[in-house]
Amino acid sequence: IEGCLDVLMGIGTSDETRLASLGPGESIGEMSLLLPGGLRTASVRASEPSRLWTMTRLDFDALLVRQPLLAYALVRMLTRRLDNSNNVTFRDLQEKNRKLQVAYDELKAAQAQIIEKERLERELQVAAEIQVSFLPQELPRVPGYDFGADMQPARMVGGDFYDVFELEGDQIALLIGDVADKGVPSAIFMARAHALIASESRHGGSPAAILQRVNRHLIRLAQSDLFVTVLFGVLDCRTGNFDYARAGHELPLMVSAERTLQLPPHKPGQAIGLLDEPVFDECGILIPPGGTLLYFTDGLSDGRNPAGEPFGRDRIQQVLAACPACSAQEVCDHLVRALQAHQAGAPQD
Repeated sequence: IEGCLDVLMGIGTSDETRLASLGPGESIGEMSLLLPGGLRTASVRASEPSRLWTMTRLDFDALLVRQPLLAYALVRMLTRRLDNSNNVTFRDLQEKNRKLQVAYDELKAAQAQIIEKERLERELQVAAEIQVSFLPQELPRVPGYDFGADMQPARMVGGDFYDVFELEGDQIALLIGDVADKGVPSAIFMARAHALIASESRHGGSPAAILQRVNRHLIRLAQSDLFVTVLFGVLDCRTGNFDYARAGHELPLMVSAERTLQLPPHKPGQAIGLLDEPVFDECGILIPPGGTLLYFTDGLSDGRNPAGEPFGRDRIQQVLAACPACSAQEVCDHLVRALQAHQAGAPQD
């Protein structure tokens, strides 16, 4: 008589679907009057306050006897509703098929991404193995001297590198470098810079002259805006004299046998691979008996804890001072453990 009713399938479930909305003058429940046992095919719920007439099966049967044409009207109404129901079901099936297709396409795309990710991971693993192969597999053993090293890339591959190798005349070349940025491009640039320095050092000259020749090669071959900071020096094993050239890199630290820090004099030094004629910080120092000389990259000094506080040079000096009878490798290990304790799970810088 008045109000509005929703005809629903799956009422009260997550799959509830509205088939139609009925207003005044329309009927509900006629299927329960026609089907055996009074079964129903849908549910009805008022969407606003409504008022209805009711009819029993006996009233309905009597009405059909008195008004046979009512049966035709009823069939037409049922046919219309069946058409509407079929349309709703068809649209619902179309929507579900569309969602299924979208889910299938997303699954295929995700599977392709997983396959690509696994391929890239395999390639990065190979790149990491190649990069590690550039580093010395065994450090020189020289009477009176002890060498140690450690490198942990911030990513699977990175731009840091080091080397310790023998030269003619009881000399040892000590090298450390840090390419700007991280990842595969830096690793490739690192390999090039490392190979050039190792090669040019065989041709003689001061550390600064060697770096100048390497810089000219890098400028000539430059295909990116990358550059590298380098600390390269030559140790005379007979005298303990250590001459080095610093190209924008962290200063070396030296601690005497009494664990007193000795910071060498320094001036500005420019990275290589960037300028045609960079200026280097050249210096010569004497490593005393029992002394320790430390090379490091900013990955050590800049390592931060969860609060953002860097490890810093002071903590490096404290660790060095606390290793009076340590081997070179033990000094490296102490530094790494101290840095990891400081980081307390924070991402590696």
